[in-house]
Amino acid sequence: MLVLTRKLGESIAIDDHIKIVVVQIKGKQVRLGIKAPKETKIHREEVYQAIQDQNKEASSASPASLDSLSKDLNDK
Repeated sequence: MLVLTRKLGESIAIDDHIKIVVVQIKGKQVRLGIKAPKETKIHREEVYQAIQDQNKEASSASPASLDSLSKDLNDK
């Protein structure tokens, strides 16, 4: 892990397309602004983990449950 120190208003460049800026520092919280291409997916860690967990759950679904889901979706 790379650890950098930045002050308010300073930034970090990642590759040629992503820039992270320290927007606000308030107590123990730091507010970051992220400039990145629209196709770049950016999530808070807990949201990213929830997405990964849902993807794993969906990929391990049984064929019977997928058939049932498909029928339910087609009935709507």
